[in-house]
Amino acid sequence: MALWLVLILVGIVMIIIGVATAAAKFLIWLGIAILVISLVMSLVRRGKARV
Repeated sequence: MALWLVLILVGIVMIIIGVATAAAKFLIWLGIAILVISLVMSLVRRGKARV
């Protein structure tokens, strides 16, 4: 399972349970940031392969 997905799921579970909501929000944002970075890197890599 991808790291970004695990971070987002753990953050959502923590928010639902109500434990450490500040940390849960941080985990969700961290997961989203990792997702965006990995998408951008894959697009750049795919662009280099075509050239």
